[in-house]
Amino acid sequence: MDWLYYERELWRAGFRGVAGIDEAGRGPLAGPVVAAAVLFAPEAALLPGINDSKKLSAARREALYAQIMAAALSVGVGAASPAEIDSLNILQATYLAMERAVARLEPPAEFLLVDGTGVPRCGAPARAIVKGDNLSMSIAAASIIAKVTRDQIMNELHLSHPQYGFARHKGYPTAAHIDAIRRYGLSPVHRRSFHPRALENL
Repeated sequence: MDWLYYERELWRAGFRGVAGIDEAGRGPLAGPVVAAAVLFAPEAALLPGINDSKKLSAARREALYAQIMAAALSVGVGAASPAEIDSLNILQATYLAMERAVARLEPPAEFLLVDGTGVPRCGAPARAIVKGDNLSMSIAAASIIAKVTRDQIMNELHLSHPQYGFARHKGYPTAAHIDAIRRYGLSPVHRRSFHPRALENL
């Protein structure tokens, strides 16, 4: 497959600043949702081993993170906090994180390729691509940057809240995580609007 098909199509149409956008952390019970925007120079070389972050080992993601940061023309990262997620809902908080990521691109993006079915309001034309992290190098790169960044945040949160095991499950609703919430209650970094049914009576 051509991992740069969508980028090349836009480069040929005259858009030189094409950025891929993806997020990490929509499903966890704790921690922020993190988005990344990655902009490669026109006719960028394909990065070997690039793929959807969910299909890569942690070690491979870390290695590709360093390669992406070195190869990209620009990388922007944004996040929305648990409080913002609870206030806005997860979809709107995800768009907010994406908007913050795009705002940090320098040079700015002229066109956005967004993983999923919707696009944030970022002041640039955009195209949503379902399963884009399996089809576009820019989106796949953004998925890796977002995932590695969020994992680092959850590792840091583990230091201040070790009883929840954030370093292991990254805030996702594992049995161990739900058991920890039952034992210790919700922490300041938990999403109040994300209680699984097993915790409704807490």
